[in-house]
Amino acid sequence: MTRPLSRPLRLGTRGSPLALAQARLVATALRIAHDWDEEAIEIIPITTSGDVVQDRPLAEVGGKALWTKELDRALHNGRTDLSVHSMKDVETIRPDSLVIAAMLPRADARDRLIGADSLAVLADGARLGTSSPRREAQVRARRPDLQVMLLRGNVQTRLAKLERNEVDATLLAAAGLDRLGMQAVGTPVDDMLPAPSQGAVGIETLADNDAMLALLAPIDHRATHDCVDLERAFLLGAGGDCHSALAAHAAPDGDSVLLKAEILSPDGREVVAGEIFCAAGDRARASALAHDLLAQASPALRARFAA
Repeated sequence: MTRPLSRPLRLGTRGSPLALAQARLVATALRIAHDWDEEAIEIIPITTSGDVVQDRPLAEVGGKALWTKELDRALHNGRTDLSVHSMKDVETIRPDSLVIAAMLPRADARDRLIGADSLAVLADGARLGTSSPRREAQVRARRPDLQVMLLRGNVQTRLAKLERNEVDATLLAAAGLDRLGMQAVGTPVDDMLPAPSQGAVGIETLADNDAMLALLAPIDHRATHDCVDLERAFLLGAGGDCHSALAAHAAPDGDSVLLKAEILSPDGREVVAGEIFCAAGDRARASALAHDLLAQASPALRARFAA
């Protein structure tokens, strides 16, 4: 068996059970692609600010950078060679010194509802926990009577709070549940578009590290990478941030990619949705869809986006 370097390849990751599971998926993919032994890769858990601050919405305490800045620092100072990310937690604009060089095949991008078989069967005034502006707006659009309450923490923490009856139901990403071996937990929600990049795992490295780029190339799932890039282009075009309620999902459709997206008011009363077919890599067309949806929106909704 070959070895990647004179020392183990170091994968930086958040320390949550889900993040570690995703890092192990990346390590396995690299070992298979390069015929490496177990000792060829070392997983290095790094505590991020987002893991520490759990009592406030993400948007109030620094946004998505809370999940990435410590991992970025580890790459820049040579503590790690690669960072493993849930792509939906990665800021749209990244430092020029870094590059998302590969993505694993995407898992189920849908949300799953836990605590009830559907939103429709929840009792009037039931408490639904989430920290996502997107999920909150989508829920309010469907069930304005529900109480939407702040619920943060990793998957296990959120499920424990549900078990303690702190909330009656919650929404979690199907991909995360599946990667933790919880395939039977919750009910898929088919009529809610997911967050941009949901279900995708990305691997980042220094942009000028040709050796790492070459090692990552064989595990890059091109269809996933192309679809996620279009979703992120839509997000960038909309000027969305952690306060914004918006959703997007791209999927291959024949020789094209079908991109569906929507923007919502926080109370769910205004939803502007659209879809387009575009070529893989056509970020300008994905961005144009964002501009089109904003042009259709009310001034109040447009004001919530920075585009």
